[in-house]
Amino acid sequence: MNYFFQQLNREWRFMLRQKYILILLTCTFLISSFSVLSGLNEISQQQQTLERLKAADTIDREAAQKKHDDPGSIAYYSFHLTSAAPSNLAFAALGERDIYPWKHRIKMLALEGQIYESDTQNAELAQAGKIDFVFVLSALSPLLIILLFHDLYASERTSGRHDLLVTTAKSSWALWGARGAIRFISLLLCLMVPFYFGAWLSGTNLSNVVMVSFWSVIYLIFWTILSVYWGRNASSAPRVASGLIGIWVLFAFIIPILGDLTINKLVHSPEGGDIVLTQREAVNDAWDIPKETTMNAFIASYPEWKDHVAMESEFEWKWYYAFQQVGDQTAAPLSQAYRDAAQKKYQLAGIASLLSPPLLLQRVLTRLADTDAVAAFQYEQQIRDFHERLRLFYYPFLFTQQKLGETQLATMPSFEKLTQTQKAELNSNIDTSQ
Repeated sequence: MNYFFQQLNREWRFMLRQKYILILLTCTFLISSFSVLSGLNEISQQQQTLERLKAADTIDREAAQKKHDDPGSIAYYSFHLTSAAPSNLAFAALGERDIYPWKHRIKMLALEGQIYESDTQNAELAQAGKIDFVFVLSALSPLLIILLFHDLYASERTSGRHDLLVTTAKSSWALWGARGAIRFISLLLCLMVPFYFGAWLSGTNLSNVVMVSFWSVIYLIFWTILSVYWGRNASSAPRVASGLIGIWVLFAFIIPILGDLTINKLVHSPEGGDIVLTQREAVNDAWDIPKETTMNAFIASYPEWKDHVAMESEFEWKWYYAFQQVGDQTAAPLSQAYRDAAQKKYQLAGIASLLSPPLLLQRVLTRLADTDAVAAFQYEQQIRDFHERLRLFYYPFLFTQQKLGETQLATMPSFEKLTQTQKAELNSNIDTSQ
């Protein structure tokens, strides 16, 4: 054991005399720190935005309820905030939160248009993405490992010391193992220490920290073994680096891009705009067709109200909300096809990720952080469930003309009151297979 530490101590002192390695490790620490701080700042902004929206949402809804006394008007003017709050690990893996919406304000009107009119950030900025810890780990750390390990053997051969070192060394570990271990541990610490600090600040639970650490070590070991194996017999460090960078480009860029193009070619999906247009056309057409046509389509899905569809005037709120629902029913096949296609693309992307270690790592860690496409699908399903409960709350007041007073308003469904059991039931209905 003493001999083991002697070798590590020797290689540690040797590494400290190599300025390019120290500069590389310093840059690694700074890049990792920047990614963590950037992620913490982004999540903090999202949390602050949600807190402001929650306060404003409550004030607006209470004002609408005080201003109007009939159920139809209250339903029309009352918005309800829905949101997918970031997890404690989201700072390290922002995932799809800059692509899929994580907040919506909805009301009793047709839902499809409200869902697919996404509240997202600038499309060009979203395409560029953000530098988070997962990006640094999956895309940049292989390049850092290549720079550290590509000349492990070649530099000694170039300097003419290789044969002497091999002859005088007691074992391969004493020479190459200790040197590689010191470089690997140094790089690992420079990458992970900022993450641990960010995890502590965000309150990330220990199990998630352990899982991120596990996958990070496995991923870095893979690239280290590849780099060492690739250059074990080479005498030209630049040639080794060129080959490894080519592999890195293949795994990190070419395979993901080709995979995305292939998946989009294989899976055809309706556009969100087509869904919105179909729903709106159905809603707008309802003003010009016989009211009986609308009511018959409505009670086909809600037969419990078949005895309350008769109208006594030209306009009644129950008819208005009935054709809003019929608009959703008309767009439902397109909406389901869109969601099925999204699920299929996600599954195929899982297969493609098996050919790309960086993509696979991103997929695993964004799932762990609950910031991937699956999380977006789950949030959308929660919105649909909440909208359904909201409509079922209002229908008795609209169709039987019951009074909607303060006592009844107090029982109105709230998105925030979705219990953990309900969320688990929603999640179980979504195919999360990878």
